[in-house]
Amino acid sequence: MVMSFRVSDLQMLLGFVGRSKSGLKHELVTRALQLVQFDCSPELFKKIKEIYETRYAKLSDPAQPPQPHQPVPQHRPAPDTLSLHSSFDRSNAVSRTALSTPNIDYPSLYGKYLNGLGRLPVKPVKPEVRLVKLPFYTILDELLKPTELVPQNNEKLQESPCVFALTPRQVELIRNSRELQPGVRSVQVVLRICYTDTSCPQEDQYPPNIAVKVNHSYCSVPGYYPSNKPGVEPKRPCRPINLTHLMYLSSATNRITVIWGNYGKSYSVGLFLVRQMTSAELLQRLKTIGIKHPELCKALVKEKLRLDPESEIATTGVRVSLICPLVKMRLSVPCRAETCAHLQCFDAVFYLQMNEKKPTWMCPVCDKPATYDQLMIDGLLSKILTECEDADEIEYLVDGSWCPIKAEKERSYSPQCPILVVGGSTGGTSDVNGAPPALPSMENGKVPADVVDLTLDSSSSEDEEEEEEEDDDDGGPKRKLPRMYKNGLASAC
Repeated sequence: MVMSFRVSDLQMLLGFVGRSKSGLKHELVTRALQLVQFDCSPELFKKIKEIYETRYAKLSDPAQPPQPHQPVPQHRPAPDTLSLHSSFDRSNAVSRTALSTPNIDYPSLYGKYLNGLGRLPVKPVKPEVRLVKLPFYTILDELLKPTELVPQNNEKLQESPCVFALTPRQVELIRNSRELQPGVRSVQVVLRICYTDTSCPQEDQYPPNIAVKVNHSYCSVPGYYPSNKPGVEPKRPCRPINLTHLMYLSSATNRITVIWGNYGKSYSVGLFLVRQMTSAELLQRLKTIGIKHPELCKALVKEKLRLDPESEIATTGVRVSLICPLVKMRLSVPCRAETCAHLQCFDAVFYLQMNEKKPTWMCPVCDKPATYDQLMIDGLLSKILTECEDADEIEYLVDGSWCPIKAEKERSYSPQCPILVVGGSTGGTSDVNGAPPALPSMENGKVPADVVDLTLDSSSSEDEEEEEEEDDDDGGPKRKLPRMYKNGLASAC
């Protein structure tokens, strides 16, 4: 019946269900057949029957009524369509149960007009199969719902074709979109493949021996990541496959063929019109809606440091680094996931850039999932970064306040590592704390003295004996270094 409709009838049907009424007749027919095959409902079939009977009554001559079940010569439906119409005449009510009887082969009836994913069995589309939301792709239209790839024979290599046409509005969106890079536009037609699993949203997963042909050309599929570990198989990044550059950006029909390996697992494919986002756009969106107020962050700090009466250990403070763990640079946009239990942040700029190249969405601090929807900018730490410019680390205190932690300077001579000063004129030695017993004579503002660094290890026992016993140049008595000084200072160092 749908195939016998004129343009006005098709527009009336599509308007009834809220679908677009623009386009050429074959586009309207394709859209209407999608409704019949995928979104069947009693109301829809009632409307189809109503439109068909109205058109049939207009074309019939009241003086000479046509014979029962005789089609109008000017608009002769297909034989299969007629048998379907007769089934409507015999039934008073249209129900989903009556339409899904085994004697009506819907794939054979509509497969030649719509998506042609092989000769699929009854109910080929799995609307309950859901794909995970991808932050870098905003879905504009769903061209083909996730549909199961059904093998046609016992061969390991299978082919599943899909035929569809873009509407003028979709073509205009693609042509008017900006270029992300030469030959790649932001609005794209992408193919997504996943496991046929209805328990939860599925991540993209390619079947073995995957290949995609668009019209008459093969489309490039992401390759494998090289593995540096022996015995570990390389992994393949399963991302949406961009088909736009090989498609006909007109009302012409596009044919997509998915070639896949049949090794027991079930896969579903879907076609989507999407807008690809950049990391800069996601960062701007995060700055707009994802900043957590400093007072809320302060309350979270207090909650983390709150005294637990059941714990024997009281935490008085927690240190937070101002250096990003990803790139070892000072934080510019401190960020973490709402689900993370730590206060340490990472830089949102570099985190989004890294996931744009290789999407993992794992927190670099705790190595737990940190998806884009869970990210938030720490308003308190952002404020601290503007006020504390000379420190790379801070400490949160119990009351929610903070204090900077200065970087430890390189150790110099100190009372913990004292030096021994041997006066040249008095011959006196310093005490254990490094203070000389008497002030020696000064020449030109300087104290003439011999400095002995006790932090240096002696090379041999002979050197120790030479330091303990030395003859004066004029043959005077030997000058010895008391052993208590040497042992005490060495142990202090």
